[in-house]
Amino acid sequence: MSDEEKYDGVLLNLATQMEGGVPELLDRMFNFLARKTDFYTGGAKGKARSLVLEAFGKYESVALAKVAEAKAEREEEERKRQEKIARRKAEEEAALQEPRVKELTDEEADKLQKEIEQKKAKKSEPESETKPEVVPTETTNGDSKKDEPKKDDEGSKSDEEDEADKGKLKPNSGNGADLENYSWTQTLSEVEVFLPCKVNFPVKSKDCVVVIEKRKVKAGLKGHPPLIEGELEKDIKIEESTWTLEDKKYIKLFLEKVNKQEWWNKVVTTDPEINTKKVQPENSKLSDLDGETRGMVEKMMFDQRQKEMGLPTSDEAKKKDVMKKFMDAHPDMDFSKCKFN
Repeated sequence: MSDEEKYDGVLLNLATQMEGGVPELLDRMFNFLARKTDFYTGGAKGKARSLVLEAFGKYESVALAKVAEAKAEREEEERKRQEKIARRKAEEEAALQEPRVKELTDEEADKLQKEIEQKKAKKSEPESETKPEVVPTETTNGDSKKDEPKKDDEGSKSDEEDEADKGKLKPNSGNGADLENYSWTQTLSEVEVFLPCKVNFPVKSKDCVVVIEKRKVKAGLKGHPPLIEGELEKDIKIEESTWTLEDKKYIKLFLEKVNKQEWWNKVVTTDPEINTKKVQPENSKLSDLDGETRGMVEKMMFDQRQKEMGLPTSDEAKKKDVMKKFMDAHPDMDFSKCKFN
C-alpha cells in the first residue's frame, strides 16, 4: 500500500458516516483544525488560506488530468471501433463486387486435376456390375443360412461416428446457426451475431446494452430481456471485438477469436450445438492472394476450363505460338510432315 493510500480506510469510514457527504467532511476537518490546532493563527497572515488553496490546486489538476485521460481513452476506443466497422463494410461491399474462388494449394490442385482425369477415364470404360461379397452363415444344426452380404467395417465405423452427431444442428450458410432470438455465422477468425430488436420504434445506440468480455457476452435493449447473455464457448480478443447498430433495428456483434484454427459449435454455452463436421471451408477472393499465388490460381482455373472445352491449355497455346512464329520466320522450310504435340 502506498503512503497516499495509507489513510484511505479511515477517511472513507468518516465520509460514509456523515450524511452531509463531502461538504460535512470538510466542515468537520476545518472545525477540528480551528479547535484543536493553531492552523489558522500559528503562521503568517494568510498562510493557512495559502496552504489550503495550494493543496486544492494540486489535486484539482490531478483529478482533471485523470478525467481527461479517461475521456481520451474512450474516444480512442470509439475511433478504433468506428474504423473497424467502416473496414468491415468496405470489405463486404468489395466481396459483393469481386468473384470468389476457393483457395487451393499445389497439392489440392494436383489432386483435383487427377480426379477430373479419372472421371474422364471412367466415362470411356464400360461399366461393370459389382456384387456384394457373400459369406455363408451356419445355423446351430449345421445347415447353411441364406447367403448374406458381408458388412463393411468402415461403414459401421461411419455409423458410430454419425451416432455421436445426432441431435446437432446442421450449420446455416454462414457456418453458424439460426436460433429463436438471433442468428450467427463464423469464419476461422471471427464470429458475427445478428440480433433483431423486435420493437416498434427506431432503436438508437443509447437504447442498447452491450457487454463484451473475454468469456462473456450480453446484448439487448434497456428495459427488455437480453437477446443474448451467457458464457462464451471460447475465448475472444476483447480489443478486436466490437458491435454496431444497423438500420435502427438490428444489433450486430463482431467477436474476434483467440484460436483461429477451430470452428465454434455454439456461441454461448447454453446454445444448441451445430455439427462442425458439416461446416463448409472458407472461400477467399482472388484479391486476397499475393501476386504469385493469384497468378498460379488464375492459370490453373484457365487451363481447367480449356481442358473441359477441349481447347489447348496456356502452356500448349504458348508452344503453338512459338512454333507459328518460327514457321513464319522460315517460309522456305517444309513443315508438312511435322507432328506437333
